[in-house]
Amino acid sequence: MTKLNLPVHSIAHARAGDKGDVSNISLIAYLESGWPIIEKLATKEKVLEIFKHMGATKVDRYELPNLRALNFVIHSALGGGVNSSLRLDRHGKTLSSHLLHELILPISKDLLPNNSPYLKKV
Repeated sequence: MTKLNLPVHSIAHARAGDKGDVSNISLIAYLESGWPIIEKLATKEKVLEIFKHMGATKVDRYELPNLRALNFVIHSALGGGVNSSLRLDRHGKTLSSHLLHELILPISKDLLPNNSPYLKKV
């Protein structure tokens, strides 16, 4: 089984929300077969490392196995929140895209859809 180091967007999608200076990002596996990978390898430590440069201080991780999803609560990630932040994306909606592209995981090529552009790189 060949594994490739790929961005998590190859097997999952994400949604983001905010409350004050806290962002939450749900990472949802496209297929049942992707769930064990994100459950095991998408750790709160990796997520904190991705957002530390934005001021994130702590990450809580919640598992939602029936939805094939993880919810990450990222503290101090929004520059003070929507009312005080000078950032362009004060609600943090683009943070989900950032996570999808920056979280690199070893993923079996067997889990990729047939039309995945990553299969052409093998």
